[in-house]
Amino acid sequence: MRRVAVTGIGVVSPLGVGAAQVYDHARAGRSGVHRLEARYAGRLLAPLAASVQGFDASDAFDAPRLRMLDRVSQFALVAARQALEPSGACLGGCDRSRAGVFVGTGMGGCMSNDEGYETLYGQASDRIKPYTVLLGMHNAPAAWISQENGLLGPSLSYSSACASSAVAIGEAWLRVASGDLDLALAGGAEAPLAFGSLKAWEALRTLATVDPGDPATSCKPFARNRSGMVLGEGAAMLVLEPWERAVSRGATVHGEILGYGLTTDVTHITRPSVEGQAAAMRAALRSAGLAASAIDMINAHGTGTLANDVAETAAIKEVFGARARQIPISATKALHGHLLGAAGALECVLSLLALRHATALPTMHLESPDPCCDLDYVPNVARVGVQARTMLSNSFAFGGTNAVLVLRAAGDPVAASADPSHQATVLPWRST
Repeated sequence: MRRVAVTGIGVVSPLGVGAAQVYDHARAGRSGVHRLEARYAGRLLAPLAASVQGFDASDAFDAPRLRMLDRVSQFALVAARQALEPSGACLGGCDRSRAGVFVGTGMGGCMSNDEGYETLYGQASDRIKPYTVLLGMHNAPAAWISQENGLLGPSLSYSSACASSAVAIGEAWLRVASGDLDLALAGGAEAPLAFGSLKAWEALRTLATVDPGDPATSCKPFARNRSGMVLGEGAAMLVLEPWERAVSRGATVHGEILGYGLTTDVTHITRPSVEGQAAAMRAALRSAGLAASAIDMINAHGTGTLANDVAETAAIKEVFGARARQIPISATKALHGHLLGAAGALECVLSLLALRHATALPTMHLESPDPCCDLDYVPNVARVGVQARTMLSNSFAFGGTNAVLVLRAAGDPVAASADPSHQATVLPWRST
């Protein structure tokens, strides 16, 4: 098995655009959750969302192309362009038949599907957009990325709910590590903020209520007063390639994927299992060839739902024993919301950046700790100067899929405050 380096990162998220801005906002505890201002907001019990602010797709795509792209594909393509820009040399001299695309999405082009249903049923019209199938299909983001970059290897889409993009990254890692591929673009994209989608999630009774003091603080993972999750949108993409190739061409290495664990709960389609989550973490450690003592930090799935947060706390204790209380654990969904199929990819990016800058990102809005969630969840303020080299990123999904990635810093951690090259610069939408 070859070592696998991460040489490109692209992000379009509720925390901002580009790795630097997203990291800065996460470290500062700046929430992307807000009260939803949409024409249908009055029909929602809790009009909350974590949306990508200021995204104008016409800046990135011409009109003919845009007509064929759902918002989920727009996000995916822009994130892929960002990931490739700083490491564009990775495509130079690359056999593109040995380069693939791996994208996770839980709901695909649901905004286009929702629009079609509104036309058909709400307006009693038969004038459905001719590209509705192409806009809505789950494999559209991966297909467009492959076409735009001429990547001839596998173009694969994974739909395993909230674990989708963690699975996509893990499967891409396996292909590169085993020698099947020399390059992979891997990550996830999601654009679920359609009215029908929001009402469907509302019916499951898993969404957070609006915090009366500040809607931005409505998602409260591991807190006693948590009430559920907030849906978010966006995309995150990584460039993966063999370590030796990255080093030989002088690429910037953002970190390393060390391993990947995957298990399935079969007891209930929505209720998390302590045993299944613990098994996934152990499988990830075995994949990486590491003992539990080697893990320095954890990015928790941390949805803010009553059931998940208690189960995940118990699973971490089961895997790490008494040492569980000494591991800094971050739950960043408090800030960027739950991006469903793209959540694992965004959290993988944030984990790599946290390792790079020797920082444990804060779990925000944790003012009232739950006695059943009694680990070190880095409450409310980032912890800088953390000596951490290796990290787990957890993704646990409806349907029972549990996916865990093992990540390692590329080199000596650099404290954010001492890194003059780190600036919160918004990257352009359009590839140059």
